[in-house]
Amino acid sequence: MPKALPSPPPGSAPHAPADGPFDAVVIGAGVVGCALTRALALAGARVALLEKAPDILDGASKANSAILHTGFDAPPGSLEAHCIAAGHAEYLAIRERLGLPLDRAGALVIAWTEAEEAALPALIDQARANGVEDAEPLGRAALHALEPGLGPGARAAFRIPREYLIDPWSAPRAYLAQANAHGAVLMRSCTVTGGDYDGRLWTLATSRGPVRARVVVNAAGLWGDVVDQSLLGHSDFAIRPRKGQFIVYDKPAARLARHILLPVPNAVTKGIVVCRTVWGNLLVGPTAEEQEDRETAALVPETLAALRRRGEEILPALRDHEITAAYAGLRPATAFKDYRIAAHPDRAMVTVGGIRSTGLSAALGIAHHVLGLIRGMGHDWHAPGSTRWPKVPNIAEIGPRDWQSPGHGGILCHCELVTRREVMAALDGPLAARSLAGLKRQTRVTMGRCQGFYCTAELARLTEGHFDTPMSNPP
Repeated sequence: MPKALPSPPPGSAPHAPADGPFDAVVIGAGVVGCALTRALALAGARVALLEKAPDILDGASKANSAILHTGFDAPPGSLEAHCIAAGHAEYLAIRERLGLPLDRAGALVIAWTEAEEAALPALIDQARANGVEDAEPLGRAALHALEPGLGPGARAAFRIPREYLIDPWSAPRAYLAQANAHGAVLMRSCTVTGGDYDGRLWTLATSRGPVRARVVVNAAGLWGDVVDQSLLGHSDFAIRPRKGQFIVYDKPAARLARHILLPVPNAVTKGIVVCRTVWGNLLVGPTAEEQEDRETAALVPETLAALRRRGEEILPALRDHEITAAYAGLRPATAFKDYRIAAHPDRAMVTVGGIRSTGLSAALGIAHHVLGLIRGMGHDWHAPGSTRWPKVPNIAEIGPRDWQSPGHGGILCHCELVTRREVMAALDGPLAARSLAGLKRQTRVTMGRCQGFYCTAELARLTEGHFDTPMSNPP
């Protein structure tokens, strides 16, 4: 007989508590859903976060470029521009208290053709219209002095000093940990299948039983339009999944790029980025490929080969470095350039859709905007008298790591220097990993050069009884 799963820890309820409705329910535990849950909990709401996967960040939020954007290229005056600016500022204000890393790399927007060079002045004007006043134009000589490894085709650029590199998984986990410290409940493997609103309360039908709430926030990402259809009977947008593929170079390649190297963006995508990561690698990507499938982001060898060629055109020295990994993700794009955030006061619901690729940067700003919409519908609570600031463990190379402290039980994953103590801690508590993917995002175990070749057997032993699907019994 298969082993029974352990009882969910506090804060990860298997079904809705029986002591009355929630003040608010957030659907979707991506970065935006985690930030929304934090904002509601800090405002004093009794809030639940529903996620259909075993772990948080399992949809669009699991794969991105890990950049904290300024919003320099967002449409001026747009909601996106406002939320990115607010999110960027709040991340900087709270990150140290939550234990979140920051690499102040800065970005260069590089023109490689005559047409792109001609577009730079308008982009600088757009950046300044978005409040990014420190955009600095650079000629060819100044550009190559800042980035001597660039290919000879780089003609001109401008510098955005406040584009930074962050950890895209620890940030939302920290938001949710803080929400949990203020009473928020995470309900995993909890798919919303429908719901009814009686004019006072929502009763959501879920795979774990009914969940009642006074307010519902749809932050379902790639499934946002489907959830709207299910709960409202209509959706004002249609999700058009946009796949992005990335390649990751081994850690010695990170020294080749001093800045985040951005292309001149177009109407569809920010384009192919080359940058180091807070974990010491260097990545190239993403692509922008429209598809119908909302669940599968398949890697395509020909596309990865094209990414490698483009990376080597940008930084020719990459020809001498090894690729250790490739990954792909889906972005919840729509036909609209701006976010699709709307309040439905007659249904006590807010839709947060079409966040695309800037959700990591904008999440905290989106959360405050949505909180304002909810208050505008007449819902408010008493904020707690004091704020708790739980810190998440650091897994970035730019800060102290657990392997440097005594008593860690030995290094389990030598490629990423993940200790046994880190793995066991990630398998415990209200946000414990319930899948290998979730454990990777909490610790980076198996994500190094050998891709788990040496540590998988020991991981399977240590995680026995903790995962919904055991490592020894893959789906």
